[in-house]
Amino acid sequence: MKKFWLVLLSLGLIMAFSVSALAVDVKVSGEYYAAGMYLNKTSIMSEGWGSDYDSPSTAFYFQRLRVGTDFIVSPCLKLVTRFDAMERIWGGQRSGYGGKDDDDDYDPRSAGTRAENENIAFDLVYIDYTAPVGQFRVGYQKESTWGTIFGNNGEATPTGQIRYDRTFGAFSVVAMIAKMTDYSYSAVNYEDQTDIDSDSYRVGGVYNFKNDKIAGSAGVLLIYGRDATNKYDGSSSYLARAYTVNPYFKTAIGPVALQGEAFYTFGDSKYYDNELNPDSPDKKIDAWRIFLDAAAKFGMVNVGGSFAWLSGDDPGTEDKAEGYSTAGVDWNPCLIMFNNNLNYWVGPIEGFGGVDASVIDRPMSNAWFFQGRVGVNPTPQWDILLSLSYAQADKSPLSNGSKTFTGKTYGTEIDLTATYKITNNLSYMLGAGYLFAGDYFKGCDDPKNQFKINDDFILINKLTLTF
Repeated sequence: MKKFWLVLLSLGLIMAFSVSALAVDVKVSGEYYAAGMYLNKTSIMSEGWGSDYDSPSTAFYFQRLRVGTDFIVSPCLKLVTRFDAMERIWGGQRSGYGGKDDDDDYDPRSAGTRAENENIAFDLVYIDYTAPVGQFRVGYQKESTWGTIFGNNGEATPTGQIRYDRTFGAFSVVAMIAKMTDYSYSAVNYEDQTDIDSDSYRVGGVYNFKNDKIAGSAGVLLIYGRDATNKYDGSSSYLARAYTVNPYFKTAIGPVALQGEAFYTFGDSKYYDNELNPDSPDKKIDAWRIFLDAAAKFGMVNVGGSFAWLSGDDPGTEDKAEGYSTAGVDWNPCLIMFNNNLNYWVGPIEGFGGVDASVIDRPMSNAWFFQGRVGVNPTPQWDILLSLSYAQADKSPLSNGSKTFTGKTYGTEIDLTATYKITNNLSYMLGAGYLFAGDYFKGCDDPKNQFKINDDFILINKLTLTF
């Protein structure tokens, strides 16, 4: 009789775990934008040796549709998905059909190629299960979204992750494993070596506080990254291991909102195999990032300011990597300088230092950044913002491995944007920005070069629908 009940119970469990969901609720949300842009100069270079590159203006319309769909199986279980579609310039040339290693088609903000995003590409697909012991998320998820927007890469290429969250009253903890790169042997990759992956392991905690006068949160994330993708690269074989301590805080005191975040990264940027590279010196990581922001609202007027410092790589310390990290792709403090959306649609804006140095083509790095803002909301529908930003390099980089840049100033930028909410779901933005380009873009200047640089300005308008 016991065997009968054991078999019956086993059959019941098999049916319970294999049966399809009898009812699934679907929750759809998304965003569509159509925008137009005019950029006066696509190169900062004006006159001087090496300035025979064209510096035309550019103007075009572009768009993107982003749709998130949650398949809710039960109150504690759902499948989260998101795709981007028709991400293209109106009437513009389509990109190629390469893969992740094709520089002309690789999309740094998606799991798909640029060509796929011009049609349709899924970025997020993961299971979200809330169990009695905590929340589990397994699958492709947003990469690096922690603390403030500074340093975040939620708009970058998503990664496959296993993530666990648990709340204990005012405290919460998080632990995750992210697969950054995997070159294991497979049907589409014929590598003949083992252990050439890049993985990231993260654990952190957050404390939420609130009383009659103050509310906010503070937390710290510890990150260990191990990159073995260059471990079998012949004479330049090395392993990279990075450790990051990432604290942050957010708080509101009356009408004033304060936030800040810091990153300290140390470890081995290049740890060589002594048997393959007996004469190669190891390279240590010693990099800092710090961000502070304050904002206050007084009636229809709001004011604020931001400060950021990202340590740059010192040319005099070849055994150290001080400029190891960036401010992330989610933070776009200006319309021209360090604007990742502009870089995505227009491409790099070069100075005389070339594409590896004096160029606006990547998230902020090697910088001291200061910004002041003042805004006004004359009606609930209007949001007008004026900002003044100044940036300079933390360290003067090298050009051709010999000379350092003669200037450090990226420039001063004035931006004015006005957003009008047509309905609760539809808004229109109009913006203008002017960059007074700094001498950083002259690279390794010399009197005989007679370098001259251009200022630049941008006009942009954007219609956004959210649902």
